[in-house]
Amino acid sequence: MWVPLVRLSFPRKLVQSSRNNLNQFRFINWFSSCSISDDDDVCTTNTKKSTQEIYGGGIVCGFKWASKSADVDSVTTDIANTNRNRLVADSETLEVVNKLNSFKTKPNSAFLLFCKLKDDGFRHNVLTYCALVRILCYWRLDRKLDSLFLELIKGSGDVGFGLKDLLEAMEEEVEVSPSIVRGFDALVKSLVNLNMFDDAIDVLFHTRRHGFVQHIFTINYLMNRLIECCELGAALSIYKQLKGIGLVPNDYTYAIVIKGFCMEGRLEEAGEVFEEMELAGVAPSVFAYTAYIEGLCNKGRSDVGCEVLQYCERENILLDAYAYKAVIRGFCDEMKFDEAESLFLDMEKQGMVPDSCIYSAMIGGYCKNYNLLKALALHNDMVSKGIKTNCVIVGFILQCLCKIGMASEAVDQFLEFKSMGIYLDEVTYNIAVDALCRLSRVEEASELLEEMKLKNMSLDIMHYTTLIKGYCLLGKVVDASNILEDMHEKGLKPDIITYNVLAAGFARNGLVSQVLDLLVYMEAQGLRPDSVTHSMVIENLCIGGKVKEAKAFLNNLVDKSEETYTALVRGYCEANKTRKAYELISKLAKHGTINKGACFKVLSNLCMEGDNVRAILLFQRMFALNVEPKTIMYSKLIASLCQAGEVQKARQFFDSSVERGFTPDAVDYTVMINSYCRENSLREAHDLFHDMKKRGIQPDIITYTVLLDGFSKRNIRRVHSPLDARGNREEMADASTILWTEMKQLGIQPDAICYTVLVDRHCKADNLRDAIALFDVMIERGLKPDTVTYTALLSGCCKRGDVDRAVTLVNEMSSRGIQPDAYTLWRGVPETTILLAERLGGSLIHRATTRWRKKKHVTKSPGYHALGAGAGGGVAPMGDDMPGAHSNGSATVPGPNIEK
Repeated sequence: MWVPLVRLSFPRKLVQSSRNNLNQFRFINWFSSCSISDDDDVCTTNTKKSTQEIYGGGIVCGFKWASKSADVDSVTTDIANTNRNRLVADSETLEVVNKLNSFKTKPNSAFLLFCKLKDDGFRHNVLTYCALVRILCYWRLDRKLDSLFLELIKGSGDVGFGLKDLLEAMEEEVEVSPSIVRGFDALVKSLVNLNMFDDAIDVLFHTRRHGFVQHIFTINYLMNRLIECCELGAALSIYKQLKGIGLVPNDYTYAIVIKGFCMEGRLEEAGEVFEEMELAGVAPSVFAYTAYIEGLCNKGRSDVGCEVLQYCERENILLDAYAYKAVIRGFCDEMKFDEAESLFLDMEKQGMVPDSCIYSAMIGGYCKNYNLLKALALHNDMVSKGIKTNCVIVGFILQCLCKIGMASEAVDQFLEFKSMGIYLDEVTYNIAVDALCRLSRVEEASELLEEMKLKNMSLDIMHYTTLIKGYCLLGKVVDASNILEDMHEKGLKPDIITYNVLAAGFARNGLVSQVLDLLVYMEAQGLRPDSVTHSMVIENLCIGGKVKEAKAFLNNLVDKSEETYTALVRGYCEANKTRKAYELISKLAKHGTINKGACFKVLSNLCMEGDNVRAILLFQRMFALNVEPKTIMYSKLIASLCQAGEVQKARQFFDSSVERGFTPDAVDYTVMINSYCRENSLREAHDLFHDMKKRGIQPDIITYTVLLDGFSKRNIRRVHSPLDARGNREEMADASTILWTEMKQLGIQPDAICYTVLVDRHCKADNLRDAIALFDVMIERGLKPDTVTYTALLSGCCKRGDVDRAVTLVNEMSSRGIQPDAYTLWRGVPETTILLAERLGGSLIHRATTRWRKKKHVTKSPGYHALGAGAGGGVAPMGDDMPGAHSNGSATVPGPNIEK
C-alpha cells in the first residue's frame, strides 16, 4: 500500500503490506473469534439482525450503505474503485473495512474494533478511517469523531497518511453516504479546538468548492472561537461570505458578531447588526441582547446598557441574571452606586433571586469606594437569604478594612470567616498577612504562612513580598533580607516588586548605602530599576527623615520623570514640609505637568494646616491645566474654609464647583449648613437645605440634627427675650415640628446625638417635662446617653431647682460608668449647684462650687463642631456655652476650654 505525496501535516512514508508479517496470523485469528460488547449493544460476527430490527427502522434504511438491500461488498468495491487512482487497497484493508461495515448498526462496537486493531499493530489507512467516520457520522457520535480527528491531527498515531487524504476520501463518499457531511463539521470543530483556525477555514471553503456546505452551527462555533481569541477580522470575513457559500446566518450568528464588535469597543457597529437582523426577519436572541448590554457596560456606557435592559423588560424579553449582573457591575465600576442599588431592587421585583456573583459585584463596588457600612449590610442581607459567601467577597471586605486603616478589624474578620468554614484562598490569606504586618504582628503573619503550607496551599512571590514589607515596616531589615535569601533557596525568583519593597524598606529606615547596593544587585539579577523603584526610594527616604538625601538621589538620576518628581512632592508632605511640596508642585505646573494624586496630598496638608489661600491657588493651577480634581478634594477645601469660619468664601467655592460639574453629597451640604447655623445665618442654611433636596440628595440624620440644633439656638435666644416669649416659643415649636415630621416620613431614626440636641433644646426652653420624656424614649430605644446628654438634663433640673432628680441623674451616671466632671455639675444655677453639693458631697463637687465662688466671669466656649474635612461628623448640641462634643468623623474643631 502506497500513500500519495499530497499531505497536510503528517510525515510521508511508504507503508508496506503486512501480509508477510507475523502479526497477520494473530490479526486473522482475532477476527475469527471476534465478539465485542459495549454498554448499548452486543455484537458478534454471526449476527443476522438487520438495522431495522434492532433500531425499529427509520432513517437508517435511507442510506445506501446501511439499508437492508445494500451490499457491503459492493459499497466497499465502489470505494476501492473510486480511490484506485489514489490508493491501492490490499485484501487485509478490505477485510477490516468489511468487518467495520458489519458493525454498522453497532457504532460503539465498530469504534472498539478500530481501536483494538490499532493496539494489536494494524496500521489503519484512509479506507479504514473513512469507514469508521461514515458509521460514527450516521449515528451522530460527535465525541468519538472528535477523539478520532484529534488523534489524527496531532499525529499521535503512526497512520502514514495525511489529513488531506482523508478529507478527499470523505468528499468522494458524500454521494454514497450523505451523512458523512457531519464528519466535516466535526473535523472543523477539532481543528478549532486546537486553535488551527487557518486549517479550519481551509476545510470550510474547500467543501464549498466541492458542492456542499457545512452546518451553520459549525460556522458559529468557528466564529465564536475566533472572537474569543481576538481574531475579530477573520470572524467578520467569514460572516460577510456566509451568503456567498450558501448559508443564512441565524440568531446566534448575529449575536456572535455583536459580541465581537462589543469586545473591540465598536458599539455603533454592534447596534447596526440589530438593524441587519430586523431586515433579515430574524428576532434577536437573549444572548444577543446580553452580549450587547455587557459590551456597553464594559466600555463605560452602563447607562445605555440599563436602557437596553429596560427595553427588554417592556417587550417581555426574559433576560437572565447575567445581564443584570453586567449592568450592576458596570454601575459600580463607574461609581454610580444609587443606580446599581436601584437596579438591584428592580431585579428582585422581577422575581429574580440575585446570586453570589451579583452580590459580589455590589459589595466589591462599595468596598472600592470605601463604603464599608453598605458593603457589610449587603453581605448580611446575602447571608440572611441563604446565599453562601465566598473568598472573593471576603477578600473585598478585608481589603477595604485595611485601606481605611482598620487592620485589626480585618484580622478579626479573617479569623471569624475562617472559623465559619468558608474556603479562603491564597489571596485572602495574603490580605490577612498584610493586615498583621501593618499591626507590627509579623511573627503571627509568619505563622499564618506556615498554616498555608500545612493546608497544601502554594506560597508564591506575593506572600513572601508581603512578609518582607512587614519586617521593613517594623525596622527589621535584616530579617527582610533573609527572606529574600530564603526565596532564592526555595527556587522562587524575586520580581521587581519584591526588590522595590525591600529598597523602600531600606530607605524608610534611613539606610541610604544599602539602598544603592540593592539597586546594583538588582541589575546584576537582570532587573533594571525603573521609575517606580526610584519613586519608592525617594518617598521613603523622606519618611525616614532623609529629605536631603532624597533630593540628592533625584538629582543624580539620569532618567528623571514626572513620577520621580511627584514622589518627592509626596515625600515632602510625609515629612510635613508642606511649603516645599507646594513650591515643587507649582514649578511642575508651570512646566505643564501636574499629578492629581500629588495635588491631593498637598491639598490635604494645606487644609490640615489651615492654609486655605494656597489651597485655592492649587485648585486654580489644576483648572488652568485642565486637570479635574477628585471629588474629595472639593469636599476637603469646602470643609477647611467652613472650619476656619470663612463661610462666604466656602459658599463661593461651593457654587463655582457645582457650575464646573462637581456633585456635592450629603456631607458637603451638611458641612455648609452647619457653618451657616454656627453664624446664626439660618435663612441661608434653610435655602441650602432645600437646594439639597431639590438636587435629589437625601439628607441624613446628621443634617437634620444640625438644623434642629441651629433653629433651637435661635429660638432659645428669643424665648429668653422679655419682649414676646410666648410667640417665640410657638415659632420654635413650628420649626422643630416640621423637621421632626419630615424625618419620620423619610424613615430617619434619631440617634443619641439627635436626642441630646432635642433634650438640650427643651431644657434651655425651660420645658423639663418634655426633655425627660425624650430622655426616657432614648433609653427605651436602646441608645446610650453620654456625659453631654446627662449634662444637658442636669442643667435643666438645676434651673428648675429639682435637686432630687439631679441627684438621681448623677447616681445613674455613676452606675453606668460615666463619671461627671466639674463642668457637668457647675453648669447649673449656682444656688442649686451648692444644694446639690451638700447632698452629694465629695471633692469633685467641692471643686465645682469653689470654682463658682472664685469666678465672677467665665469665658464662653463655642463648643465642639465636629463637621470638618468632609468627614460628616456630628454637631455641637449644647450651644455656645458647652464644651462637650459628639463626632461621627475624623475631623473635630475644638473651641477653647473653660479656664481651670
